[in-house]
Amino acid sequence: MTVINKMNVEERAIQAKKAAKTLSLLKTEEKNAALLTLADVLDTEYESILTANKADLEKGSNKGYDAAYIDRLTLTKERVEEFAQGLRDVAKLEDPTGIVDSDWTLDNQLNVQKVTVPLGVIGMIYEARPNVTVDATGLALKSGNAIVLKGGSSAITSNKQIVEVMHRGLEKTKIPKEAVQFIDSTDREATQQLFTMKQHIDVLIPRGGGSLIQAVVNNATVPVLETGVGNCHIYIDAEADVEKALAILVNAKTDRPAVCNAVETAIIHKDWLETNKDALIQAFNENNINVHGDEAAVQVFPGAVLAREDDWANEYLSRDIAVKTVNHLDNAIDHIDTYGTKHSEAIITENVQTAETFMKLVDAAALYHNASTRFTDGGALGFGAEIGISTQKLHARGPMGLPALSTIKYMMNGNGQIR
Repeated sequence: MTVINKMNVEERAIQAKKAAKTLSLLKTEEKNAALLTLADVLDTEYESILTANKADLEKGSNKGYDAAYIDRLTLTKERVEEFAQGLRDVAKLEDPTGIVDSDWTLDNQLNVQKVTVPLGVIGMIYEARPNVTVDATGLALKSGNAIVLKGGSSAITSNKQIVEVMHRGLEKTKIPKEAVQFIDSTDREATQQLFTMKQHIDVLIPRGGGSLIQAVVNNATVPVLETGVGNCHIYIDAEADVEKALAILVNAKTDRPAVCNAVETAIIHKDWLETNKDALIQAFNENNINVHGDEAAVQVFPGAVLAREDDWANEYLSRDIAVKTVNHLDNAIDHIDTYGTKHSEAIITENVQTAETFMKLVDAAALYHNASTRFTDGGALGFGAEIGISTQKLHARGPMGLPALSTIKYMMNGNGQIR
């Protein structure tokens, strides 16, 4: 990597840090107005974004990217409109900064306030998801943070154009365009440099596959908000309603198989499977779902293949699903404990006590009773958009919306007090 590129990365981070100071002084109304302007300009200039995306898709096709990867990479007019609407939704949300969380006065009359403030500068490292460029930017700006974006090489043309469009929009607002930086180098050293720029970057957020996330976690000296891969499970209990179970399982597997909140393993109580196998086989066949099952499942599902050890940990991101049969709730929880990624887990049952036990004992960021795992999403849960789904337990957990992008300051007001 050349010295010029290294300087480019650091200069962008420095510009973002300066812009963050300006952002911290803006009123909520000014930030909201900027987000609405960005939404309008994305709607107006969508054709240039789709043209850029076409170049990335052609390159991806030539490189033999799989269907799941191409799906995450693909943009359409409708998807760009969804990005824009996401910005409008974020603009409607409460500003997470400037909130006095608590306020008290000491015996010496020193007043203490615990106040929410922006993180400062966010470094976002992600793969073939152009939507992240817009979602992360909108959440960062609304929460008063500048952002340095480092997208994957497969979407670089799309991301560059999206940022160029947003920069043109920001020029019409109170937010300096320097608050949104995009590192267009495909050199890995550019990413490595972001890992260690503690003087300019306040937090790193990786979003993508397990190898990317672990590379950031293992190598960064900048604090990391860790997101996780989604080996999500749905447990169908002996007392599960058949119609609910089929609808939820099919939705969680097929609505968008290539996303992290899609189900990858169905854990099924043997009694329920024995009674309802014909309906489940029909549902799988009608939706082209391919089964990788244990020995009991292979005997039930025509065409199923015997699951290997790595199938239980696999994030298929396709219409493949692993099927594990169990005799008891405890067996289901043990399986999730062994192979789960602490992302999203669901139980389908009409037994409230069984559901409560599952919800209390399973360690995951998002838990569902009689609902699809597909709701683990910032937009679906009312956050407007999300910057990622945290599977860790410190600072933020689950879909990270605006509150996750703030921290606190203690602000003291006195009248000459000394200690």
